[in-house]
Amino acid sequence: MKKEHKEISIKVCTGTLCHVMGGSNLPALKELLPKEMAARIALKGSICLGACKDQNKQPPFVLVNDVLIEEATIEKIKEFILKSEA
Repeated sequence: MKKEHKEISIKVCTGTLCHVMGGSNLPALKELLPKEMAARIALKGSICLGACKDQNKQPPFVLVNDVLIEEATIEKIKEFILKSEA
């Protein structure tokens, strides 16, 4: 029997620090993921996720189902989703 997958909530920080530190391509996330995964994503931008206030954390930041991902890349987000659904 095939496992039912839920909607995936993703919030991408679009603040200046995250944008400059590599997050500028993250809003295109849905276009760069496999279609079956992209169809379940609810993607939103956020001016700031507040994670940059912790100097031990590294931007860009993304929340996937309320779990913070630091130094986010498309590949890192995809890997996180796949691991959390395994």
